[in-house]
Amino acid sequence: MDSFELNKIIGAILGTCILVLVTSFAAGALFAARMPEKPGFEIAVKETGHGGAAEAAAAPSEPIEKLLQTASAEKGAAAAKKCAACHTFEKGGPNRVGPNLYGIIGDKKGEGRGFNFSAAMKAKGGEWTYDDLNKFIDNPKGFVPGTAMGFAGIQKDSERADVIAYLRAQADSPVPLPTASK
Repeated sequence: MDSFELNKIIGAILGTCILVLVTSFAAGALFAARMPEKPGFEIAVKETGHGGAAEAAAAPSEPIEKLLQTASAEKGAAAAKKCAACHTFEKGGPNRVGPNLYGIIGDKKGEGRGFNFSAAMKAKGGEWTYDDLNKFIDNPKGFVPGTAMGFAGIQKDSERADVIAYLRAQADSPVPLPTASK
């Protein structure tokens, strides 16, 4: 092979490298990635109306005593899968974005569980009753304004009752069901 052929081969290789380099610079200038102003994703939550928190915390349409009469823990286990992104349900389970919910009914709000609750949840106080859970699962931000829980809630009464029945089953000694007289 003579030197002229060798020069053409080396020239083709160098030309290809220069073309790739120029294309890379041009693509980097045209398609520069911009960092978002605020990292993360916005989670849609139910907005409150003109009445503010008092309107948002209004009781769901059906009383929990009536809803729990037909609730199914099996259906609740399926419905609670949307909660499993942030919570665990098994005994001794780890905390995630939210606390482990094993034995939550009758437990104190915003305390224990090895979880750092929001100031709003700590300030709410009291114990988790069936009615409180029903209101909280319906509209978390309405029941505990300022809670860190970024979930819009479960609006369907029967689905909410199923989840509460499932939570009741996740306890060493389940709290007795409420009666209609309460």
